[in-house]
Amino acid sequence: MASSRSVDPGQLRAAVLVISPWLQGDAPDPARAELAAAVRLSLRALAADAPGRAVEVRVPPFAAVQCVEGLRHTRGTPPNVIETDPRTWLELATGRLDWTTAVADGRVSASGTRADLSHWLPLVRL
Repeated sequence: MASSRSVDPGQLRAAVLVISPWLQGDAPDPARAELAAAVRLSLRALAADAPGRAVEVRVPPFAAVQCVEGLRHTRGTPPNVIETDPRTWLELATGRLDWTTAVADGRVSASGTRADLSHWLPLVRL
């Protein structure tokens, strides 16, 4: 039986393909529902690939997931938090942007000793 957190790779790829022209700079902003679907599915894919509850990844206003093995966070602000905007997240998820550059450029806020997703990125290549 598939986990409730598992993501159909075809569904993820289709959602990302819809917003891909925008990521490339060849199209206007996507519809909010299309952008939300790509962000949510890719975050669910990350949580499935890196199960755990040691790191919280936030992509406001669409979603947040807990992932990565380690000490489990249960209350308050977790010690390992990653936050970014939808465009940056999708650029990371598709390999258009690498983790080190995103953090160095301030496009990703990553705090905590386990707040490094470079091992699991990209999630999908187009």
